[in-house]
Amino acid sequence: MPSGKTTSVHEPDPVRPTEEDRVAAAGSELIGGPIGRRALLGRSWWTPVRVIALVAIGVFALGLVQKAPCYNGAWFFGASSQYTHACYSDIPHLYQGRGFADGLVPYFDRLPGDMEYLEYPVLTGVFMEVAAWLTPGSGSIQDQEQWYWMVNAGMLMACAAVIAVCVTRTHARRPWDGLLVALAPAFALTATINWDLLAVALTAAAMLMWSRGRALAFGVLLGLATAAKLYPVLLLGPLLVLCWRAGRWRQYCTALAGAAVAWAVVNGPVMLFAFDGWSKFYSFSEERGVDFGSFWLILAQNSDDPIATETVNTLATLLMLLCCAGVAALTLMAPRRPRFAQLTFLIVAAFILTNKVYSPQYVLWLVPLAALARPKWRDFLIWQACEVAYFLGIWMYLAYTTSGDAHKGLPTDGYHWAIGVHLAGTAFLCVMVVRDILMPERDPVRRSGGDDPSGGVLDGTEDVFVLGPAARPARHAAHIEAPQVDWGRTKAEGGSL
Repeated sequence: MPSGKTTSVHEPDPVRPTEEDRVAAAGSELIGGPIGRRALLGRSWWTPVRVIALVAIGVFALGLVQKAPCYNGAWFFGASSQYTHACYSDIPHLYQGRGFADGLVPYFDRLPGDMEYLEYPVLTGVFMEVAAWLTPGSGSIQDQEQWYWMVNAGMLMACAAVIAVCVTRTHARRPWDGLLVALAPAFALTATINWDLLAVALTAAAMLMWSRGRALAFGVLLGLATAAKLYPVLLLGPLLVLCWRAGRWRQYCTALAGAAVAWAVVNGPVMLFAFDGWSKFYSFSEERGVDFGSFWLILAQNSDDPIATETVNTLATLLMLLCCAGVAALTLMAPRRPRFAQLTFLIVAAFILTNKVYSPQYVLWLVPLAALARPKWRDFLIWQACEVAYFLGIWMYLAYTTSGDAHKGLPTDGYHWAIGVHLAGTAFLCVMVVRDILMPERDPVRRSGGDDPSGGVLDGTEDVFVLGPAARPARHAAHIEAPQVDWGRTKAEGGSL
C-alpha cells in the first residue's frame, strides 16, 4: 500500500568555478572573492545567463572602442596606420569593394574589380546585404562605410550575445563556463574584423540543440552555419564516430538530413540562377595561395622554390585527413567515450593548424568550443595570450611591409615567431584536451560528476562498438583525488545510468 510519502529527485547543484579552479578563485577577488557556502543562489534577477550575456556585450563594446582609431580615419587615410593601431577590419573596405555601395546584388552582378563575384558563402552574403540595406545611402563614401561598419557591429554584437548564452546553457551544471567566452580577449579584438560571428553563433546554437537531444534542430542550424562558413560541416565527422560507438544511428541520420536540407534551401536558388557567383567562394578557396598565419607561409618565405598552390592544397588535405583518422581512432579506442565538445574542438583546431591560411578572426571558431572542451581558466588564458600575441604580430608585420623604407613594425622573421606562438598555443590546448580524453579524471567536466552534458542522446549511453583500450577500464591518474565518474554518476552515489 502506498505510504503517502513523496520522493523528489535532487537536482545536482551548479558547479562553482571558484571552488574547483584556482585561477577562477584568484580572479574572483576583484569582485569580492569566491561565493560563500551560505549564499542565496537562484533568488535574484541576475542569473548566470543574464550576467554572462551582459558581460559579453560589455566586452564586445570594448572591442569596438579598440577600433576607434580606424573608425576616425585610419581606414581611410594612410596605408599603414590601420595596422599600427591594430584596428583593421574587412567590413568598411568591402562595402564599396564588393559593390554594396553601388547597389549590386551579390552573386548575380559581376563586380568591376579583380574579384569578379563576392567570395563569401551565401548566408554570409545575405548578412552583408541586409547590413547594406540598413546603411544610409546619403553622405560621402566615408560616411557610408562608417555607417556600414556600425550596422554590422550591431548585428555581430547580437551574434556574440547568442554565442555566450548558448555556451552558458549547453552545460547546464556549469553555466559560469560561459565567462570564458564573454571575457576572451581575442574574441573582443577580432569580433568585427569579418563576418565569422554569424557562423559561430549558428554553430553554438546547434551545439545547444544537440545537448538538448534535438537532433533535427541541430542539423538545421548546422546546415545554416555551413551556409555561412565552411568549417561547421566538420562537426559531422566527430559526431558520426561518436554515434557509431554509442549505436545512435537514427539521431545521426536525422541530424545529417536536417543539415543537408537546410544548406540546400539556402544555396539552391543561388546555385541554380547564379552558378558562377555561387561557386566563387569555392574556386577562390582552391586558387588562393599560401597566406598569412600558416606554417605553409613560413616554409614558403624561407624557400627559394616555394611549393605550388596545387601541391599545398593536396598536402594540406592529406594532413587534415590524417588528423581526422587520428580523431576517429582516439574516439573508438579511448577508455571512455570522449565528449562531443572535446572532439569538435580537436577537429576544428586540426583544420586551423593544417590550413594554408589563418586569418586572425578564425580564433572565433575555437573560443566557444574551447570553453566547452576544456573549461580550465589557466589553459584557456595561456591559449588566449598566444592568440593575442599573434593578433598584434600580424598587424605589426603588415605595418612593416606597408611603411616603405621606414620599415616600422615587425619584420618577416619576427612575424614567423608570432605564427609559431599561435601554432604552439593551439597545439597546447589540443594536447590538454587529448589528455583529458585518455585520462577522464583530469577532465574538469567529468571530475564534477558529469558524463557528456553537451552530448545529448550520447550522455550516459553505453557503448556498442569499441576498439583496443576502450574495452578495458579507464586509467585513473594516481595523484588525482576526485570521485571516479561512472557514466554520469560518481561511484560514491552508486548506480548507473
